[in-house]
Amino acid sequence: MRVVTAGEIDGALTFPALIAALDAAFRGDATVPVRHHHEIAREDGDATLLLMPAWTGADGFLGVKVVSVFPGNGARGLASVLGTYLLMDGATGAPLAALDGTRLTLWRTAAASALAASRLARPDAARMAMVGAGALAPFLIRAHASVRPLAEVTLWNHRPEKARALAAELAAQGLPVRAVDDLEAAVREADLVSCATLSRAPIVRGAWLKPGAHLDLVGAFNLHMREADDAALQRAAVFVDTPAALKEGGDVALALKAGTIAETHVRGDLFDLCRGAIPGRESPDGVTLFKSVGTALEDLAAAIAVWRAVAG
Repeated sequence: MRVVTAGEIDGALTFPALIAALDAAFRGDATVPVRHHHEIAREDGDATLLLMPAWTGADGFLGVKVVSVFPGNGARGLASVLGTYLLMDGATGAPLAALDGTRLTLWRTAAASALAASRLARPDAARMAMVGAGALAPFLIRAHASVRPLAEVTLWNHRPEKARALAAELAAQGLPVRAVDDLEAAVREADLVSCATLSRAPIVRGAWLKPGAHLDLVGAFNLHMREADDAALQRAAVFVDTPAALKEGGDVALALKAGTIAETHVRGDLFDLCRGAIPGRESPDGVTLFKSVGTALEDLAAAIAVWRAVAG
């Protein structure tokens, strides 16, 4: 069994190729059981353990991701989300590779958001606001830039110094990123707003979204978290990655639970969008919203793409 490091994953993947692989996966017929979701009590914030299996046909692949989410890790200088992906031969069950699950998650999460944006954001979207400066932010910026002609990215974080440091790093790599302190102004100017935070209260207001904006909600992974307010959900055409987002994660699930939106307000998911069962953006001035909670299908597709690259 081969161990595939984060660096090898970075070398094996590109966003255009991975987005295409996810598109094919959502149009395919892989089996994706309900993931196991366990809360673990910790004094510095409850942790979460996720077990996410999926498999393709008999001669394909089988895989499972084990993920831990420890919000208190920031104080220890560690990533909040850690994981390992085990990829196996679909015909025999023989282990093929153990991949850095944390890195794989960053790639596939950002690619899923960009896949949705390729159907939902305006084709001419040029200004992006990135809310949050954690590990996902650089991946989301690069992923969205691969599907839309981004000329400017404003980066906001509740710790301004972290936003400034990341913006400087990305700008040095040639990306059009600058840090900002005024979140409202950044959102009001943006064609595409992407949020990847652990906020427990709404930080993006629906009133701030300009006509034609697309809102990408990636953080708020449990029912105690929220990134957008009810007004954002109510004024937008809402899409999710999978039906699990109707019950898991913040934002959509919480609005449904509170009755501030009806289930019929959710237009569909990535399966529907990729298969052409529903339209994506229908007007240049409409507001669209995409909420992701993640799915083992994305992990499997990404792991297969990495394996095919590294195994030759």
